[in-house]
Amino acid sequence: MVKVREDHPIREDGTVDLDLWLLRLQQQVEVSDINQIRQACVLAKEARAAIAETDDDWAQNTVGSFRTGLEMAQILAELQQDQDTLVAAILYRSVRERKLSLTTVRERFGNDIADLIDGVLQMAAIGSRKNPRSVDAVLGASTAQVDNVRKMLVAMIDDVRVALIKIAERTCAIRGVKNGDRKKRYLVAREVFDIYAPLAHRLGIGHIKWELEDLSFRYLKPNDYKHIARLLDEKRLDRQVFINQVVELLRSRISDAGIDGDVMGRAKHIYSIWRKMQRKNIDFSQVYDVRAVRILVPEIRDCYTVLGIVHGLWRNIPHEFDDYIASPKPNGYRSLHTAVFGPEGKVLEVQIRTFAMHEEAELGVCAHHLYKGTDIQSRGDGYEEKIAWLRQVLEWHDDLGDTEALGDMLRGDVVQDRVYVFTPEGHVIDLPKGATAVDFAYRVHTEVGHRCRGAKVNGRIIPLNKPLKTGDQVEIMTSREESPRRDWLNINYGFVTTSRARAKVAHWFKLQAKEQNADAGRDIIMREFRRLALDPQAISLDKIAVALNYKTSEDLCAALGAGDLRLSQIIHEAQRQLEPEHDETQLDLELPTSRAALGPRKGGSGINIEGVGNLLTSLATCCKPVPGDPIMGYITQGRGISVHHEDCLNLMTLREQEPDRVISVDWGDEHEHTYPVDITIEAFDRTGLLRDVMLVLSNEKLNILAANTLTDRKNNMAKLTMTVEIPRLERLGRLMDKINQVPNVLDVHRERSGGR
Repeated sequence: MVKVREDHPIREDGTVDLDLWLLRLQQQVEVSDINQIRQACVLAKEARAAIAETDDDWAQNTVGSFRTGLEMAQILAELQQDQDTLVAAILYRSVRERKLSLTTVRERFGNDIADLIDGVLQMAAIGSRKNPRSVDAVLGASTAQVDNVRKMLVAMIDDVRVALIKIAERTCAIRGVKNGDRKKRYLVAREVFDIYAPLAHRLGIGHIKWELEDLSFRYLKPNDYKHIARLLDEKRLDRQVFINQVVELLRSRISDAGIDGDVMGRAKHIYSIWRKMQRKNIDFSQVYDVRAVRILVPEIRDCYTVLGIVHGLWRNIPHEFDDYIASPKPNGYRSLHTAVFGPEGKVLEVQIRTFAMHEEAELGVCAHHLYKGTDIQSRGDGYEEKIAWLRQVLEWHDDLGDTEALGDMLRGDVVQDRVYVFTPEGHVIDLPKGATAVDFAYRVHTEVGHRCRGAKVNGRIIPLNKPLKTGDQVEIMTSREESPRRDWLNINYGFVTTSRARAKVAHWFKLQAKEQNADAGRDIIMREFRRLALDPQAISLDKIAVALNYKTSEDLCAALGAGDLRLSQIIHEAQRQLEPEHDETQLDLELPTSRAALGPRKGGSGINIEGVGNLLTSLATCCKPVPGDPIMGYITQGRGISVHHEDCLNLMTLREQEPDRVISVDWGDEHEHTYPVDITIEAFDRTGLLRDVMLVLSNEKLNILAANTLTDRKNNMAKLTMTVEIPRLERLGRLMDKINQVPNVLDVHRERSGGR
């Protein structure tokens, strides 16, 4: 049934007796500095005196922010929360109603309390009151929207105390909303039922979860609520006599077994009864837990002993036994549940758990540190564990979900690899983690994506490839004409991360003239070949087209220009052309063990040399070839084979002087080792340029062998030359794409000091 809250101690003049209230609070929870709580009460009371009429959810019942703060603190004291949480709860409503500034709180009570209030304010911002137009979006009938709001709330919680304060506030709201009009009662009940009752369940706070469900159900389904309440009331006396007999019998048998336990009748929850009736399609008389008892024992082994006693007294009902001790619910709930045909053949539900499990079931996350000690470190570890668990859980427990009406709204998942952002109208958009403003634009509407020219996040212009964060409000700036950028299709630039947006962009370009796409695609390929220092004459686009299932090179280029093909696929095929399949008679030569000067190498496969095996090979430092480059070998005196790029000027000189010592070589099948490559970066000079370039290399997990920087102060230009180890050409292309995105960088290209 619905819990009736305890009233505040009131003096004859109608004011709250603060001294008596503080005394009661100290009896509920350990308080280190009662004067700080008194100061918070006085400050909230002074702020309340300045508040005029408000249209708040439950302010119409004249409780006001001051008494609401006291009630919130009482709820949190029952949950054994610390002093900072209690103070934050007392002050929260005054801050939210802007009668008390967060700066004042920070100055008088410190950063920790101010940060808690700020966290609750951020959660409150999701509610419809921030944007009246979003009532339907956030609290309307859309299950997807409710799911998204619930996910967003969980994603925003960094301190579990923030969630507890918000739950306490919504508990006060649903308790007091009875004095509001019908629409207000419905909206508050809907929000509490859809979002905060499931959140209380996820945190394992059983008694608050039940209260929120019953109170919100009362306003959402008033006829069903009254019907079940009336049925419960009609049989209350008979049911109480029956339960008293069962309790006495069980206490006697448990005592005879030498177990120091306790047995009590269990409270009936109207919403739970209704849900069970709906889910199993049964009437009220068939609901097992209308008659229910709970047994508490000291140890886990006692639970199973008592279970044996219960099943020895009465025949158990098939398929109505659940062992949540061996297999706890996702929110950590542990207990044994069984249903039996009790005295007179009446159905009886029995719950068996330890005293510690009962505390956890009632207090959830708040009970975690009660059995671990009360020091700050223990509490902190417990909170971190619960928050980590809260964010990893994949779905609300099945007990919260039905296929009909209200039950449907309680299903949802809270996953860590998602972000939840607002449209300007207050709708919540669910996107993968790492999604950008362009992804958001295409998620809203294809036309918005095609016309996207910029974006504002929380009122500030941002780069289009900047990842969005949960809670961001995103506004897309559009142009009159549709004109997506081809760069959006380059995954290395990071403009588009979702398959939906990428498909939309690709389709737009595909609809453009094929000739235009082919020209654009060919330009992209040639530019990439030049950047990677590949010889276009040595690569057949027609062969690449066949390998990628296109009829001609023209179709290949058009597909690239239209966005149907990735540039990396073409570069991969080009590399395969430059290192063809080998005959079985060709042998792989391992790189020498003395290659440490070139940095770490992986794998055992290296260079193939026709008709020769077991020779040392080394990569020439003059031209630094990498897999995919056309190469030749030079037989040195006592140092094995030196491998050069085919166009290396030094190799050409050696070929003229000693042609018999120049031999044909090619790359082995496996390229797990790395190769040194020289790249040159030209940029406008600025502070932090080298740092930003090094950060790109670090993020790409590439090793730097050497680096040199030249600065032209007259023209404010910088030239960075560095030697980097890479495993293959695709990685080189991606690296140069990333460096190109560094602010002030003008050009990035590969160098070959021994090449043309």
